[in-house]
Amino acid sequence: MSIRAAGLETIRCPIQPNVLLVRLHTEDGRTGLGESFFGAEAVEAYLHETVAPQLVGAPLPSPERLRRLLTGHVGFQGSGVETRGNGAIDMAVWDLLGKAAGQPVATLLGGPYQDSLPVYNTCAGPSYVKNEPRQAVSNWGLAETSGYEDLRGFLERPGELAKDLWDEGLRAMKVWPFDEAAERTGGMRLERDDLRAGLRVLDEIKNAVPEMDVMVELHGLWSLHAALGLVGELERFAPYWVEDPLRSDSHTSFATLQSATSVPLATGETLTGQRSFRALLERSAIRVAIVDIGWTGGLTEARKIAALADSYDLPFAPHDCTGPVSFAACVHLALSQPNALVQESVRAFRHTWYEELATGLPPVENGRVSLNGRPGLGVELAEGLTGRPGVTTRLTGTRA
Repeated sequence: MSIRAAGLETIRCPIQPNVLLVRLHTEDGRTGLGESFFGAEAVEAYLHETVAPQLVGAPLPSPERLRRLLTGHVGFQGSGVETRGNGAIDMAVWDLLGKAAGQPVATLLGGPYQDSLPVYNTCAGPSYVKNEPRQAVSNWGLAETSGYEDLRGFLERPGELAKDLWDEGLRAMKVWPFDEAAERTGGMRLERDDLRAGLRVLDEIKNAVPEMDVMVELHGLWSLHAALGLVGELERFAPYWVEDPLRSDSHTSFATLQSATSVPLATGETLTGQRSFRALLERSAIRVAIVDIGWTGGLTEARKIAALADSYDLPFAPHDCTGPVSFAACVHLALSQPNALVQESVRAFRHTWYEELATGLPPVENGRVSLNGRPGLGVELAEGLTGRPGVTTRLTGTRA
């Protein structure tokens, strides 16, 4: 079956300026949907200047051929512009292949292995990481209050938030109560008052809902010296995992830290490709591999990382604190692999701006996510999205 690409379209929306939606149009009238997160304008420029000339008017390559086609001699290979752009196109190609076959992408990936998977709630708010293309306390979006403000919730009323999530059927939650301290000290030390303030969050969660599993996110902000002390303090809470206590490329330091604690360490969302994970796995430096499908280069590469982790008898957990298309792609990958542990979900995104951008999101019910049974990734852009005020589009080639 030959499918030819007719056009590459990008869409940016003011509701979340960091999201770049991508539509790949084919000559027979189909569209494939992809997505990138962070640096949307830069990724958009790369896609139209570098990728579109290689795709538009040519037969659609298979995912593996696409990967080889878009691997250049130059270009940042650590979740940079090229990698994120390639990841968006890879998602769109898988979406098109699924639609052409009349099958969900999870089926094309060899699954589904299971019908549903537990989700955990990343306790962000609707405006989290919206106003700047970076992860920082200044980009938490706390000034823009609205419903589902779970970040303010875990900072100010963690016990109440834990009960609310439990009542919704969620059995795990992720919080990051130490980031402000890390920014103040450059991650070199943790002051006693900052430690007490962060531990208070965990104390109140566990006192309110003892059965709640808690992931502690540290955003790669700490030195090994500080991380050893902090993770040691966290042991009494038996966290589900501690995520990114160090930079993900600090392989030796990660191994030192993991050997010094009983707490499972997790990392990987900012790593690109299976080769970036190999050093961590060979050193037994982590217990869970976190994979961001867009930031690692697409579903094609992400499933290799899942298989690599499985060869070391380790689970993987897809990262999603980005957008609706990536969330759908995560679910298809996770449900197709035997070593998927849990799926990240941000209810403050799902119940607000995700629904304004796309339809057909994977349903989350009673703390578990499943597929909607539609072919491809199962999601489509919300009707009339491209005609809304402030929405910008760019097209190379022609639309379907």
